[in-house]
Amino acid sequence: MGAQELHPDPAQDGRGASAAPEGIVVGVDGSEHGQCALVWAAREAQRRRRPLHIVTAYSVPIFAASGLDGGYATVDDSVIREGAEAIARQALEKVSTYDIDASSSVENGDAAGVLLEMSGSAELLVVGTRGRGGFVGRLLGSVSSALPAHAKCPTVTVPLFCADRLGETTEDRRIKAEQAKAGHRQVENVVVVGVDGSEQARVAVLEAADQAVRLGAALRVVCAVPQYSGSLAWVPAPMDRKALFDDIRVTLDAGMAWLRSHYPRLQADYELKDGSPVDVLVEESRHVELVVVGTRGRGGFTGMLLGSTSDGVLHHAKGPVMVVPDREDPRLADRARFGPMLGDAA
Repeated sequence: MGAQELHPDPAQDGRGASAAPEGIVVGVDGSEHGQCALVWAAREAQRRRRPLHIVTAYSVPIFAASGLDGGYATVDDSVIREGAEAIARQALEKVSTYDIDASSSVENGDAAGVLLEMSGSAELLVVGTRGRGGFVGRLLGSVSSALPAHAKCPTVTVPLFCADRLGETTEDRRIKAEQAKAGHRQVENVVVVGVDGSEQARVAVLEAADQAVRLGAALRVVCAVPQYSGSLAWVPAPMDRKALFDDIRVTLDAGMAWLRSHYPRLQADYELKDGSPVDVLVEESRHVELVVVGTRGRGGFTGMLLGSTSDGVLHHAKGPVMVVPDREDPRLADRARFGPMLGDAA
């Protein structure tokens, strides 16, 4: 791709982008978390050789009038919009050194709704784990929790812990100080994906493999088994867990054979761990490039690794997390040829 082109606002009437954005879409609100998400998104756009679209959303406050006439009063949105436009311009300047085609838009509306609508055309959404709220209507934070569960494309959330390896400029010095308190994050060139035997988990594995290829990283498939789950709680633990683990290893071996048939050059292995899926994946997030999970699962042999677990990982992860929505993939059709799929029997 050629030199970067900056488009402060695509040809539009001042109330939103004229066309649905494609490529990588990143939400910013001027917070440090938003800056980390912005840099991660710019690097990802450069890796994928795809355009980057920066979006800031704001809502005009409405409050009850205190006069005798009652009703509601609104404030002039011109000052609020000018502030949002300044954030968008600063974001464009921050990514100006990347070899990408970058554009931005300022949207009037609920941030979650704006980003969800864009997810219909985007390849990937990127947000920070939390923001400062204010005039952008809490684009980050609560949105980063709600967005992955409903977006039509994969969503990546980027925590502040990533600041040390995303590069810092003068305005990021406060992030550096906070990072120093948290301790330096040593990162392996590895993508981790959580599985639970469900079809949704297999979709997440394929997306994680694609991402590992882009990063030139190894792939680690992780299956975590809680200490007790469902009907297993009443049986003698040592015997049953050994049998359970043996069964899971058979299905994981088959799954890895299937995966390698589609990615013969990818360095990939799996780990079967005893413990809470949330705790296991959060710990993995401390040391790897990316953790990938699905939006939901059927439980299978790991007591619902996906779904509620993806929420737990998002809230506590120390590195970027990608949540992959349920979708069809033709590569899923030949999985059964490689061996048992324990999740289908759950």
